[in-house]
Amino acid sequence: MSGVVVTGPPKADARDIEALAPYGVATVSEAMGRTGLLGPELRPVQQGVRVVGSAVTVLSWPGDNLMIHAAVEQCGEGDVLVVTTTSPSTDGMFGELFATALQRRGVRGLVINAGIRDTQELRDMGFAAWAKAVSAQGTVKATGGSVNVPVVVGGQVIRPGDVIVADDDGVVAVPRERVRETAEASEAREAKEAKARAAFLEGQLGLDRYGLREKLEVLGVRYTSYEDHAREAGA
Repeated sequence: MSGVVVTGPPKADARDIEALAPYGVATVSEAMGRTGLLGPELRPVQQGVRVVGSAVTVLSWPGDNLMIHAAVEQCGEGDVLVVTTTSPSTDGMFGELFATALQRRGVRGLVINAGIRDTQELRDMGFAAWAKAVSAQGTVKATGGSVNVPVVVGGQVIRPGDVIVADDDGVVAVPRERVRETAEASEAREAKEAKARAAFLEGQLGLDRYGLREKLEVLGVRYTSYEDHAREAGA
């Protein structure tokens, strides 16, 4: 497998990226029309952490972390490293030494569609990571791959410079051209949810706020007493 290391890919405006920072993965995905999620397999190795940053992408051979070493050089302040493999892998391709090098360069976190190890050390040093697996299985450095090319994770195409948002709920990718509009849509969604939250605190039901009683009726869902239901069930 040959490959390429692409330097200087385009990125979203830093101010637009920071505008996404207050919003969680669920809000951002909903704001984009319920798109962009990288799937439930990617789980955080820590809790209570959210990162937002520009993707530096890596395509590696399974069980081989050579191209992660090549990618470190391409990473900078505010980036998120996104790693996937040419076929499924759960080997521990990333650990504390990689995190040390990336943290020194200002990288905000890692998303890896493979295995990760040294998870306690990563938590201790405050390096955020999302992975498909946790595995102590080591890797080799023997096969070429690519850095800063489009990759696919969880059915989602991620290009270098697209924006990654990751938190306890998972990971979402925002196309770099849509970052500003997504931040604005996320703000509007948060405002809408704040109104709903206040209404629920006052005792309003979602059935009434969202007009769902009418939908139940249209769908043929009816209300009946326990006694009547028991009698009908035993008939």
